[in-house]
Amino acid sequence: MSYLRFEKAVMTNLEESLRRELLRTNRSGAYSCSTIVDCNTRKYHGLLVVPVPELDDENHVLLSSLDVTVIQHGAEFNLGLHKYQGNNFSPKGHKYIREFDCDKVPTTIYRVGGVLLKKEVVFQHYEDRILIRYTLVDAHSATTLRFRPFLAFRSVRQFTHENSTASRAYQQVTNGIKTCMYAGYPDLYMQFSKKNEFVFQPDWYRGVEYPKEQERGYASNEDLYVPGYFEMNIKKGESVVFAASTSSIATATLKGLFEKEVEERAPRDNFFHCLVNAAHQFHKREKNDDRYLLAGYPWFKCRARDTFIALPGLTLAIDEQDYFELVMQTAERGLREFMEGKPLSVGIYEIDQPDVPLWAIWAIQQYAKEAGKEACRVRYGKLVDDIIDYIVDERHPNLHLDDNGLLYANGRDKAITWMNSTANGRPVVPRSGYIVEFNALWYNALKFCASLKSDTDDRECAAKLEERAELCKTSFVETFLNEYGYLLDYVDGNLMDWSVRPNMIFAVAFDYSPLNQDQKKSVLDVCTRELLTPKGLRSLSPKSGGYNPMYVGPQVQRDYAYHQGTAWPWLGGFYMEACLKLYRRTRLSFIERQMVGYEDEMNYHALGTISELFDGNPPFHGRGAMSFAMNVAEVLRTLKLLEKYTYQK
Repeated sequence: MSYLRFEKAVMTNLEESLRRELLRTNRSGAYSCSTIVDCNTRKYHGLLVVPVPELDDENHVLLSSLDVTVIQHGAEFNLGLHKYQGNNFSPKGHKYIREFDCDKVPTTIYRVGGVLLKKEVVFQHYEDRILIRYTLVDAHSATTLRFRPFLAFRSVRQFTHENSTASRAYQQVTNGIKTCMYAGYPDLYMQFSKKNEFVFQPDWYRGVEYPKEQERGYASNEDLYVPGYFEMNIKKGESVVFAASTSSIATATLKGLFEKEVEERAPRDNFFHCLVNAAHQFHKREKNDDRYLLAGYPWFKCRARDTFIALPGLTLAIDEQDYFELVMQTAERGLREFMEGKPLSVGIYEIDQPDVPLWAIWAIQQYAKEAGKEACRVRYGKLVDDIIDYIVDERHPNLHLDDNGLLYANGRDKAITWMNSTANGRPVVPRSGYIVEFNALWYNALKFCASLKSDTDDRECAAKLEERAELCKTSFVETFLNEYGYLLDYVDGNLMDWSVRPNMIFAVAFDYSPLNQDQKKSVLDVCTRELLTPKGLRSLSPKSGGYNPMYVGPQVQRDYAYHQGTAWPWLGGFYMEACLKLYRRTRLSFIERQMVGYEDEMNYHALGTISELFDGNPPFHGRGAMSFAMNVAEVLRTLKLLEKYTYQK
């Protein structure tokens, strides 16, 4: 039995099926996404969603959906499904679904009387082209298929509505048409592997509704343009391939191309393989061959901090060292441009955040474990040195190295840490001054840099780094460790944040910690008692003031909950690393049980991946973006650590 498979009972129950989403990407920034019954529930959903750099840096929904109608003896059976205002669903094609399988490629089996129709979908790698293969598995009489495309031609952050500006013009191309609704957009090519008849019958389908947007307190209605429909006869056993793309294709190659793309897909037949597939979905290759990691889907771009935190888990943990090097090559260029005050030539956002260079060193440290210290020193030693010098020389606009060896950053007016939610232009959690993870990262970076130099002739520099690290260590404990055995979240002059937050876990998880064993155990115990959930660590303890664990409601309400009690799986990754370092094999079964909480997610929300965050209280519902890079990365890295400690003598 397939790992990701749903029977008719789930598919025809909209309360169950509409909450399950399916994401496909082309590894170049474009994606295809909907629910498993092909009913779009977000404005971000669409069959073909692509970047249009000529317009802006957002993705754009070109083809929203494609309705298929089976025709026999003049009777029409529409297999599509849309939600309209007033909780009306039409044409209710989900009732014909017999089963859905997502093992290798998403496959839906429809039964309409004596007709058995199979639909399979792939997104071509590195091309803005979605491919759908329809196979008539069984039929007792002549059968016709009708395909009706729903067009949007809009940004994922907007809606389209009936208007007189939209162009109805189209041109015939081989086995299909091309059309473009608005100036500035690329042409949309819709072609089939088989000759067909296109019937021009333009109309607007009004009042399509997206319930996920309603839940989030946004506008939720739009109108979609249908230019007409394609129609063709199909015989029992015959397959037809549909392609939607921003470029034309030789239709005689479609069947072979579909087979080739299917062959390249790895099966999602277990938890690990689902996560590997999810990891690859974050890849982004630009035309100039720069490589990036997207922070998440469907609305995140490439962000610097997310890149460095996610990079080891998404590459090294699945033995893809080459992709680590490709992404780091692009990221290093961006880092150096920023440190040298030059304009950025890379598409990486938020590279100016003060902890970004520190996370870059942490990522390189993970590379050293896989590739070896010498290989790391050759490839990245100069970058590590330059980052340390950059910080020591205080060239970062918001990092000050105090005489006590600690880093100070001003975050009172602008969010500067991963806890970056804002309301009314101000940080919801204004973390400022000596920030606990910044200084845990700094101590770790100093020690790691010293270790890279320890086997070289540069022992004098290594000794100076060790001296800096020792000063940082003493001040760290004096500044952050309190009498209750946990770490203050930040200290800014006389202001001390006593909130129990997960950021202290990094001081336990990193290879080099300023804490001794007893202090580490105390911090870990507090995290276990007050922050641990089956979906990671809470961003705030229920015992702390302002605890708000439910990420629901309109935008402002969600902004105030974002880091005030919600649970984050990527933090759980560092927690489990800390557990293994402190207790080794005695905690293996405990961590394996924690992994079950993430494996449960493979069949919910977005299939085969992990949501951005979870409610901090039971039942720990997944919220936010449907797929989040740091979460997938840290679960993969935890699985790798589990394997290491399991087979460790």
